[in-house]
Amino acid sequence: MTDRLTRIGFIDSHTGGEPTRVLLAGFPELAGDTVAAKRADMSARFRAACDDLVGEPRGSEPMVGALLVPPSDPTCVAGVIFFDRSGPIGMCGHGMIGLIATLLHLGRVTSGTHPVETAAGVVEAHTDDTGAIAIANVPSRRLAAGVEFDVPELGTVTGDVAWGGNTFFLVTSPQVSLDADRADLLRIAGLVQSAAHAAGFTEVDHVELFGEPTVAEADSRSFVRCPSGTYDRSPCGTGTSAKIACLAADGRLAEGARWVQESITGSTFEASYAWSDRTNGEVVPTITGRASVLSEGTLLVDAPWLTGDTA
Repeated sequence: MTDRLTRIGFIDSHTGGEPTRVLLAGFPELAGDTVAAKRADMSARFRAACDDLVGEPRGSEPMVGALLVPPSDPTCVAGVIFFDRSGPIGMCGHGMIGLIATLLHLGRVTSGTHPVETAAGVVEAHTDDTGAIAIANVPSRRLAAGVEFDVPELGTVTGDVAWGGNTFFLVTSPQVSLDADRADLLRIAGLVQSAAHAAGFTEVDHVELFGEPTVAEADSRSFVRCPSGTYDRSPCGTGTSAKIACLAADGRLAEGARWVQESITGSTFEASYAWSDRTNGEVVPTITGRASVLSEGTLLVDAPWLTGDTA
């Protein structure tokens, strides 16, 4: 039995309440010339691996995985495929901060600017001696403004559909109390997502609710439902990017101005943006946070997907 086990090296980190597990070696080789193509192959053949590697008993409900793969862009220091228990995702802000902290821990990068190829595009990470990690995300934009549909228990819901590396429905009304039980918030956000899909916005894979901040420096507080059906313990980097894109489109936040997003757990990310295409409402958000490396080790796996028997 022992010699059948596959060993997959990992390092775990923590960013604003949310864990990231970087997989270093041992995962089966993925087909494709780009990270986006490799992500598609992972989704097609290795979806079962996602839950095995970050779900219980090896991981936990909120854990996000980050599989290191070779970048196709020669300017990038690494390629990465992010995933949660449900499968691969496009980008992950807290996960990118955790990945950079891990690469610093390994000595693969030092202070400076480091491009990383993701399935959603190239993201630039900047590190300095303070420990802060700033992520210049993929170009983000609002896809639809003032969308309305009926949701059970809530009535008419209004919000925006926006892209920040993943596709979000950001609820603007009615305001749901974020002091409610988190299981209730998850259920409500799930109802919103189902209604968004029924209204034709099938690409929506995250839902974001907003409320008044509890941290003095914060501008807003959010609750984010993730594709795996859990909630983000961090302020959500891609969700904050989507929010920033909407604020920019509405003229409510100036280019270069500071926005502080608070999570449901009270952690914060700082954000700002620069216009990349003002005509089309496209911005490049910068998300700044910190991560701590917590542990490193080896996962022992004996599963059918290792030999390609099942996805």
